[in-house]
Amino acid sequence: MRKIVSIHSYRGGTGKSNLTANLATAVALTGKRVGVVDTDIQSPGIHVLFGLDDKQITRAVNDYLYDQCEIQDVAYHVSPPEVTRAGGHLYLVPASMKSADIARVLKEGYDVEKLNAGFDQLLESLDLDFLFIDTHPGMNEETLLSIAISDSLILILRPDRQDYLGTAITIEVARKLGVPNLLLAVNKVLASMDQAALRKDVERSFAAEIGAVLLLSEDMLRLGSTGIFSLKFPDHQFTRAVAELATKLVRG
Repeated sequence: MRKIVSIHSYRGGTGKSNLTANLATAVALTGKRVGVVDTDIQSPGIHVLFGLDDKQITRAVNDYLYDQCEIQDVAYHVSPPEVTRAGGHLYLVPASMKSADIARVLKEGYDVEKLNAGFDQLLESLDLDFLFIDTHPGMNEETLLSIAISDSLILILRPDRQDYLGTAITIEVARKLGVPNLLLAVNKVLASMDQAALRKDVERSFAAEIGAVLLLSEDMLRLGSTGIFSLKFPDHQFTRAVAELATKLVRG
């Protein structure tokens, strides 16, 4: 069964794109065919994590939205050797980094229904098992419609009061939209914090399951988005937590 997974956060700076890239890679390492779409069109950037230079991106999701190509023509094969050896495939549909394209989106908007139809096209044309959607932070029409068609929603939050308040609103909306599977990922947790107590407090507060608790990592800060963290640090706590979350989705 093909699945659409949205990765979302109420606020920026939560590590959403990093988690999306690493989680998609972890699922592909199980032998699955996986796609990732950058729908953070106003502030794109996930392509950097997959090693795509701006100059390599000759077409972007923006071109599909403005009827210049089919969405499968924007899919770049970005499978690292580890994924290929595992029998998986990883594709990325990036958003444009060109200032003119971003300005057009901000000024004119785009057809959200066309974007959602593109998700089905990708699943079919690339024969994907999973499609991950890297959303724009916050609550807007585009994000809500993408969440509404998702099989799973992963909400990222930090142990921060503002994140808690925003996440509560997002969860309420997601439940009204009828999202079948909701998981929380608590990111940038200090190693000194009581993880068991944090998990219990968050799950009780939101009446939702925590899929992963991810510690604040100096190693990730040093890496600086120059690659997929879990491939460079296979024994790291972050990598193990992401792998467990990937297992939940695959078995889910």
